[in-house]
Amino acid sequence: MIAAKPGKLVVISGPSGVGKSTVVRQVIERLGPGIRLSVSATTRPPRPGEQEGVDYYFLSDAEFSRRRQAGEFLECIEVFGRGHWYGTLWTEVRSSLSQGKWVILEIDVDGAGEVLQQFPEAVTIFIRPESVAELERRLRSRGTESEDAVQRRLAVARHELQLSDHYEHQVVNVTVDAAVEEICEILRGHGFRAEKASGFRGQESGFTSQGLGDAGRD
Repeated sequence: MIAAKPGKLVVISGPSGVGKSTVVRQVIERLGPGIRLSVSATTRPPRPGEQEGVDYYFLSDAEFSRRRQAGEFLECIEVFGRGHWYGTLWTEVRSSLSQGKWVILEIDVDGAGEVLQQFPEAVTIFIRPESVAELERRLRSRGTESEDAVQRRLAVARHELQLSDHYEHQVVNVTVDAAVEEICEILRGHGFRAEKASGFRGQESGFTSQGLGDAGRD
């Protein structure tokens, strides 16, 4: 029996409100079972409708700390101003990669820097808004954010945009369909092939770890 060719990690980041989750979900739907989204662990409490192991792995502060000290996280970070920890468990990626699956990590720029220390060959994609003004419009249109929260998210977005040049690819999310198609083409260019019935950089990354980002981790 021929062993499966190892899969690849795909890091996707972008400011809160840019539409990452929608784009990522549709990318996975289009490309099929050969690619999956890694589920993050967090210490924040679940929100109505969220499911354990589907949206997040919800851990107590003590359990998260124990796992962090035991080296069970590929990357983890405390989101500035909230006091909640988020991280990617090694168990979420190892099994899938060994089976030849591609794994998407929807994480912030600081977490991306940690991942690249372990996987410098990871494909990195940054999803940008058309402008900061458009991002602000999207955030306000949610109607769920206080003025302080909007301003904090915009400050984080500016921090993330300053680091976006460290990503191999940048995609401007003008429309979801166009962004999805562009990302699918990027992944195909890196060697992704849809599954058939028969199966299927530890160097300086330029990222900083300031604990400011919250991309994909609200």
